[in-house]
Amino acid sequence: MASAAGPGLPEADRGGQGGVRTALSGLTTRGRSFLAAGIAAAVCAYVLGESDLLRVGLLLAVLPLVCAAVLYRTRYRVAGSRRLSPARVPAGSEARVHLRMDNVSRLPTGLLMLQDRVPYVLGPRPRFVLDRVEAGGRREVSYRVRSDLRGRYPLGPLQLRLSDPFGMCELTRSFSTYDTLTVIPRVEPLPPVRLTGEAKGYGDGRLRALALAGEDDVIPRGYRYGDDLRRVHWRSTARYGELMVRREEQPQRAHCTVLLDTRGLAFRGAGPDSAFEWAVSGAASALVHMLERGFSVRLLTDTGSSVPGEGADGFAGTGQESADAAGLMMDTLAVIDHSDGTGLSRAYDVLRGGNEGLLVAFFGDLDEEQATVAAKMRQRSGGAVAFVLDSETWGREPTDVARPLDRSGERLRMLREAGWTAVSVPRGASLTELWRQADRERTGVVAASRGEGPA
Repeated sequence: MASAAGPGLPEADRGGQGGVRTALSGLTTRGRSFLAAGIAAAVCAYVLGESDLLRVGLLLAVLPLVCAAVLYRTRYRVAGSRRLSPARVPAGSEARVHLRMDNVSRLPTGLLMLQDRVPYVLGPRPRFVLDRVEAGGRREVSYRVRSDLRGRYPLGPLQLRLSDPFGMCELTRSFSTYDTLTVIPRVEPLPPVRLTGEAKGYGDGRLRALALAGEDDVIPRGYRYGDDLRRVHWRSTARYGELMVRREEQPQRAHCTVLLDTRGLAFRGAGPDSAFEWAVSGAASALVHMLERGFSVRLLTDTGSSVPGEGADGFAGTGQESADAAGLMMDTLAVIDHSDGTGLSRAYDVLRGGNEGLLVAFFGDLDEEQATVAAKMRQRSGGAVAFVLDSETWGREPTDVARPLDRSGERLRMLREAGWTAVSVPRGASLTELWRQADRERTGVVAASRGEGPA
């Protein structure tokens, strides 16, 4: 909330020659016309010796000056606040901005014009006319904003415009505070398929015992108040001279890394329907889906960077922590842009030293060298799914005749031979359907490897 004195004018800015210039600069076209007409009438009255014309000229000249002085010297204080609902909104959805004006002075205000500054991407600049606000009263208004482009957009500062009853003078002042609207990528709900099959770190195999081999493999710990006495390990108690209990089964959280290719040379076109925006939206959908399933999720780009504040194993997906982690990653994806990099080697270096788990990648164009690097990423992953966006396909109009698979098909073959579940992404495809397609292809490959049917 911000407050201001006078018609949005801080007390520190009042007085002196600057105050006189401020008051005179607020004269409207009507006020300036009256002042000019008054001066011209006074000059003509002096030349012609007409006293009546002189009185008319003085009246015309003095009226706008009196209005400016009275308006400027009006003493009251108003406070303004802004509230976003919600403050984080998906691209293409609307958010509502609530404005509130409080008259915290003892004098009623005149007619107020309220205006909020918004970027042109969010729509036209909203303007409201507020009636006389009584002492201690308040007025509330709201407007909607919408953007098809993700990003962070400043809202404000809020502006107040006060006018006299004759329309001779207007004074405009701004509050100092502003808010930020975050437009995040669109998120598609994904079906709970099991993309990794029998690979480690996914699905029902998330809980593993720390020691299950036998009595000699039990790892004990010291007794704690409240432990079940039936879990006392007597052999260790005799060995250490203190009460020891068997360690409970320790859950090990499954891991998932979502890799987003942001290389500028790998994507063509711009706008909400471009291939890069589809990849960003796909990465956001995969991150949210894996967090909801209880994975420790990590977002990685081709530059090797991740979300600020992210741990070594990514963000955990439990309760409120899951919502906070999703918010941080969505904020990162809201402002992510093309990188200047030409390769995927930095991301490969990060994955090479990481834990095994599911790897979901969204690639742009891959030449032979980068396809080889991407194929190597599969070696340290318990399961790998790649969505490859061919810029030639996305660059064609829907009415164009489809070209036969050439380089894109060769890159997909290289990834599949390395163990990836690779899916080509045509223009305007639904991630939900591609998600199911990846599961079907993975299931076919597993069945073929077991001799249960054709791949």
